[in-house]
Amino acid sequence: MNMSIILLVIAYFFLVIRCTRHLLLDMEIHTNNCLTKIRCDYENLLEQKQKLYSQKMEMEEEALEIFTLYEITKEITKSLSEQAAFNIFKQKLQTHVRFDECHLLEPHACEAENFKNQDDHVLFALQGKEEKLGYLMIKGMPADDQEKFMILGHQFALALRRVKLYKKIEKIAITDSLTEVHTRRYIMDRLQEEIHRSSMRKIKMSFLMVDVDYFKSINDKFGHLTGDQVLREVGTIIKETIREIDIAGRYGGEEFCAVLPDTDRDGAKYVAERIRQATEEAEIKAYDNTVKITVSVGVSTYPEDAKKAEELIDKADWALYRSKKQGRNRVTTFGVYKDS
Repeated sequence: MNMSIILLVIAYFFLVIRCTRHLLLDMEIHTNNCLTKIRCDYENLLEQKQKLYSQKMEMEEEALEIFTLYEITKEITKSLSEQAAFNIFKQKLQTHVRFDECHLLEPHACEAENFKNQDDHVLFALQGKEEKLGYLMIKGMPADDQEKFMILGHQFALALRRVKLYKKIEKIAITDSLTEVHTRRYIMDRLQEEIHRSSMRKIKMSFLMVDVDYFKSINDKFGHLTGDQVLREVGTIIKETIREIDIAGRYGGEEFCAVLPDTDRDGAKYVAERIRQATEEAEIKAYDNTVKITVSVGVSTYPEDAKKAEELIDKADWALYRSKKQGRNRVTTFGVYKDS
């Protein structure tokens, strides 16, 4: 009896141990499965984190490129000349692209064809809406920077188009549409500037008033279209006769004017005589008509005749009136008119 109980107890212990072992084994398997799942989830999270980081870096690079393009465009459009715009672009380009040299070439530059055949040069055509704006020539740029250079180059082309458009609009705003000399408003502004400059530098300057003689008779005899052609030719004669630093304009109707910086009375009279003589010698062809014309000119000089723009214009106009009264086709300086 006692032996049976002992055997039963031993059997019970073996059964408990066996069950416990199976239970522990199941728990270990479950734990391993949980750990494996946690490890997989962790690896997935790491992979997602890496993807998100890569996407973040790509977005930051794209944002930097967009910001760079914006900054380049903003800076370039502040400039009013093509060379100044290119200098800004070149300065910005140096912070993003490696290169040895960069040049802006004219649309019809002969050098463009030569650079096409050189391995160490990249030639980028700056294309406008209807025409080429020029070329960017860059030397010593690594191949892996070329795509970035092309993107920046396209942005520069857009900015250059804006600069050229601004200059075109500005030219239209300050140019008389018929004669292609400057408008009266622009001439008045420049006259004020030149008087101020002459005052600061203690130098002389002169102002011319030029009037087409008997212009009303030309209109009455040949018609207004011929009269318009006469005005165009006179504007051309004045522009071709004066210096590059001088400023020619249309004062109104058949009256023209010219601002002559750093020019005394004798120098201004010489210029006025050249204009008068060139006009007298010209044969103006307008449609079926050939017209011979003359001009009368009045000259005033800063500071001896006047020190303000309005007075300088009045004195030149008085001298012009004197030229008309004395028979036209002549030059009169205000100083001589005043003393006579």
